[in-house]
Amino acid sequence: MKAFMDRYAGEVKGALSGWDRLAFRGTIRWLSSVEGLSSYLCGKRILLKDFSRWAQSLTERVRRSCEEVAHRLGIEAHYLRSSATDKEALARDIAERAGIEAGPICMLSVVEPSFSPTVVGNGGSRRLEVAMRPRKCVWLYFYFNDPEVGFGHVRLESWLPFAIQGCLNGRHWLERGLMREGIRYVKQDNCFRAVDDVARAQALADAQLRTDWAGLLGRLAGTYFPVLRDLFAPEPLNYYWSASATEWATDIMFRNTTTLDRIFPMLARHGLLVSDSASVMRYLGKIPADAALPAKVSGDVRGDRRRRHEGICVKHRAGKNSVKIYNKAGNVLRTETTINDTRAFKVFRQANDDTHREAAWLPMRKGVADLERRARLSQASNERYLNMLAACPTDATFREVIGPVCRPARFHGHRARALNPSAEGDLSLLRFIAQGQWAVEGFRNRHLALWLDPRAGQMSPPERRRLSARASRLLCLLRAHGLIQKVSKTHRYLVTPKGQRVAAIMLSVSNAQAEELTRKAA
Repeated sequence: MKAFMDRYAGEVKGALSGWDRLAFRGTIRWLSSVEGLSSYLCGKRILLKDFSRWAQSLTERVRRSCEEVAHRLGIEAHYLRSSATDKEALARDIAERAGIEAGPICMLSVVEPSFSPTVVGNGGSRRLEVAMRPRKCVWLYFYFNDPEVGFGHVRLESWLPFAIQGCLNGRHWLERGLMREGIRYVKQDNCFRAVDDVARAQALADAQLRTDWAGLLGRLAGTYFPVLRDLFAPEPLNYYWSASATEWATDIMFRNTTTLDRIFPMLARHGLLVSDSASVMRYLGKIPADAALPAKVSGDVRGDRRRRHEGICVKHRAGKNSVKIYNKAGNVLRTETTINDTRAFKVFRQANDDTHREAAWLPMRKGVADLERRARLSQASNERYLNMLAACPTDATFREVIGPVCRPARFHGHRARALNPSAEGDLSLLRFIAQGQWAVEGFRNRHLALWLDPRAGQMSPPERRRLSARASRLLCLLRAHGLIQKVSKTHRYLVTPKGQRVAAIMLSVSNAQAEELTRKAA
């Protein structure tokens, strides 16, 4: 990110990084699998033929308790006819009509899909057995504007295994901190267009990483679903808290909308052509007029809804994870990394078994214990992507940038050939390292092998070994010229700033018309 900030230092007011959306899930692990639920029923001496009646009694207790909580809190309760209803918009409308600025807003209930246990007959054994099946049940939503974390919601599955899901927004959470400290800001939706003290705002965002997540989520669950404490008495079952999806955003706040409007098409084109984005989403966004900082801290600062413009969101996917850029609120360039598959990353931790092994680099879990590591990886992804964008325009001449890679190099005492950017094979290699998704977690030998030959998955073992060896030789070539670097103690590679710059220049030139190049060089 430093390269990007250095390049546009005169145009930028500041940068703010932190959580955007956090989707949580609370699971009673004992009841969420066939084996666990079967053992629980056996221990409680509940016959399988009585399962439906027992489960239905729990469901009735849960729904009755939620209705009592809504009545006690003095909030509206609505049953929705369709799960397609925009629940957040409805909750915000209720809060606006009722003048609710903080605290519980409403309770909504709606029938939605779930994956729940049931008892079925086994024709082969002629016995009843527990099975997990997709079904539908009533989900109970509580929307709130919490004094600590801001606007969000939690919802409870009213049928076994009584999963809890929720969504918080780090920007709404940060707003609460700014209001407590009296720091002036301009905010539109979930985006800050200006902050009076960016350094202090970043410190407040960083403080979210040190949150006692289990305590925070347990407090929300205890407030709105107190029935869960006694539902399985006298031996209550605890929830395991995980983050099913997270979004970490880095917002570059420009001094005015004119500057971002001027440079964003170039950045988007770079993401489309040079980084070869496979996904482009167009959207219609609101752009308010430039606003000065308010005299005092207030709520959302909304712009003129009649002023609209068409923007572009460029998204790069790496498996189930992604990184994207888009212009937001007029003067904010947002880079956002979304992590849905945590096992693509590693964390230094103890193994989850009884072997008492020493701590090692192991796959990252979805559990809230690894959320800080998740944030650090997301921030690194955003920074790599922004540095890649900064490599798009350069003040160096074409010869100064490309010349060094067109000469032989030395790598670990061995000679490496020169690159020939005009040859299709080497140009394809540069196109590979320019892929935007490598900013998320880097790439491996197998990714390059699949790029070289899309049929790699269907090859015989000897053919795959030959292809892998070819990919290894090309990786050594790229390392010799300083275009990529190996991540220590892993088999992953990251593109260096030099690699980003060389790939950007060569691919931009290769996509340009000869007449246009001649005219610009003249």
